[in-house]
Amino acid sequence: MNQQRLMQVLLAPQISEKATFVADKNEQVIFRVASDATKPEIKAAVELLFKVEVESVQVANVKGKQKRFGRAMGARKNWKKAYVSLKPGQEINFVDGGAA
Repeated sequence: MNQQRLMQVLLAPQISEKATFVADKNEQVIFRVASDATKPEIKAAVELLFKVEVESVQVANVKGKQKRFGRAMGARKNWKKAYVSLKPGQEINFVDGGAA
C-alpha cells in the first residue's frame, strides 16, 4: 500500500451523539472513509496518520437518503463508515489535531 493512497482513505471523523457514545463505551473511533477502502487500508491509514495501534476495523455501508429537489426526486450518495477499535491505552484526540 503506497502512502499516497493511504492519505486518501480517511475522509473525516464521524462526530455525532452515537459516535461519542460508541467511543466512550467500546473504545472505538468512527471515520467516514472512501467507498472503495478495505479494512487493511483503513487500519494502515489510521496507524500512519494518528500514530496509534489499531486492534480491529469494522465497516458499514450507509445508504443515501431519498430527497426531493423541487418537483423531482433525487438521492444522496451512498457512503462507507469505519468503526476502528484501538488497542488498550491508545486514544485519538481530534481537538489537539492528532494522537494524545
